[in-house]
Amino acid sequence: MANFYSDNKDLRFHLNHPLMKKIVRLKERNFTERENYDFAPLDHEDAMDSYDKVLEIIGEISGEVIHPNAEGVDHDGAVLLNNEVKYAAGTQENHEVLVKAGMVGMSLPRKYDGLNFPIVPYVMSAEIVSRADAGFANIWGLQDCAETIHEFASEEIKNEFLPRFNKGATAAMILTEPDAGSDLQSVQLKATYDEKQDTWYLNGVKRFITNGDADVSLVLARSEEGTSDARGLSLFVYDRNTKAVNIRRIENKLGIKGSPTCEMVFSNAPAKLIGDTRMGLIKYVMALMNSARLGVGAQSVGIAEAAYREALKYAREREQFGKPIIKYPAIYELLTIMQAKIHASRTLLYETARYVDIYKAYAHISEERKLEADERTDMKYYSRNADVLTPLVKLIASEYCNQVAYDAIQIHGGTGYMKDFAVERLYRDARITTIYEGTSQLQVVAAIRGVGNGAYLKLMKEYVEQPIHPELDYLKNFLLKMIDQFEKTAEKVTENGDNELLDFHARRLVEMAGNIIMGLLLMLDSERDRRYKQSAEIFIRKARAENVSHVSFINNFAITDLASYKSLNDL
Repeated sequence: MANFYSDNKDLRFHLNHPLMKKIVRLKERNFTERENYDFAPLDHEDAMDSYDKVLEIIGEISGEVIHPNAEGVDHDGAVLLNNEVKYAAGTQENHEVLVKAGMVGMSLPRKYDGLNFPIVPYVMSAEIVSRADAGFANIWGLQDCAETIHEFASEEIKNEFLPRFNKGATAAMILTEPDAGSDLQSVQLKATYDEKQDTWYLNGVKRFITNGDADVSLVLARSEEGTSDARGLSLFVYDRNTKAVNIRRIENKLGIKGSPTCEMVFSNAPAKLIGDTRMGLIKYVMALMNSARLGVGAQSVGIAEAAYREALKYAREREQFGKPIIKYPAIYELLTIMQAKIHASRTLLYETARYVDIYKAYAHISEERKLEADERTDMKYYSRNADVLTPLVKLIASEYCNQVAYDAIQIHGGTGYMKDFAVERLYRDARITTIYEGTSQLQVVAAIRGVGNGAYLKLMKEYVEQPIHPELDYLKNFLLKMIDQFEKTAEKVTENGDNELLDFHARRLVEMAGNIIMGLLLMLDSERDRRYKQSAEIFIRKARAENVSHVSFINNFAITDLASYKSLNDL
């Protein structure tokens, strides 16, 4: 029987990271909930055993149900009938099996019928489901919305909506509009408050909404008359049972066919305010988007893992000129680099998830009691690192996902271009990961702050100071030289205070930082398990060459060269 958790040793390796002791202790409030919930863990080992068993269940469902359904779902897709989205039969089966197994609302507190799991095992579950079917992962993964409700909504709203997730409620983030894609501060869907009925009403159009006809939706709308920026936006929760939304159509997409993408018209749709007015985009949606970006990171790693396995299997079986093609350097080099990229993006993904776990745990504790001084310092440290690593993992994991899927088709040759092989679907599914929840270009805009304020450099120096076995010193020496090179190059770009020049080189600087951070993390993974030493060495050598290329370009670039790039666009 296929189990997409137990057949991947990397997952259990990252689940058992030393920092999990701190995460579990904070999440479980020193294991005080056992008195009220008999399924709450007694200690760290009990909690870790629960995570492991749940991941086994998700791995089994992914391998035995979701993955076999993927091709049929890709073919059939969702349809619109009588103003309702009807999932493909396979999608419906996937959802029902996971709901029955209690796998929805994993991160929610037990008082809302959740499992009270940290972000790490939840993100791991998202990777596993994405490996089975990236389109379905969008539907299952939108339970992120429940976490946003839990984090910011009133107790009344929490009690009304959160218990529904464990019973199978689906969710949607309703943000984008025809004239407001990445520029969410331009959202125009109107929210009007009726004092007599003590209700908000929503009117307007939303477009490109994943799982648009969901049971519970978070809607970004303009609540303040006369405003045109982010300060006039608020966040609302809409209940599908009110039936006040018209679904105009389901988009016909390149990939992730099982995930319905809708255009929606709100007509006096009643809704409830999340938190305070004017904070919709500035605070609540930013938190929601960060969770979604971590989710896309997991989805990207899952797709890449699936594509790599398909390519490896084919390369072992396909013979040309008298031997399996995996015996040829052109093929085994591709496969080795694919695996190194997956290891690199995965270690960055779970490092980011651990930082998110800790700062969010402190945030919830701060609502129960005042944090001690050392706890506040700790929270700021993990929050700062999570903020700079989140756009980095979304950028790099999604770009690597596309590269791995591309190479997987290349290894298959002409057969990979045919729908008879899974890599064709994986290649189409991969393409969206660099686009939604903020394009790669927007991730660079967010990540470049980590270059400018020194956050990446500080993190690099913290990692490189961690003790390692002398056997790994040669990797450390490579990385020390790369750090020095990065620091000098960043200073060169920023020394004149020219923001346009910084923006122009931002992608190169961010990629350099990402290469070093992933190299350092792989080195530290190798310290815990020598199994990662080969990937660490291959990745670091390749990353060093890429960084040298970026440095060469930057050092030989003059500010006057910008004019050439601008003029080409005027032709």
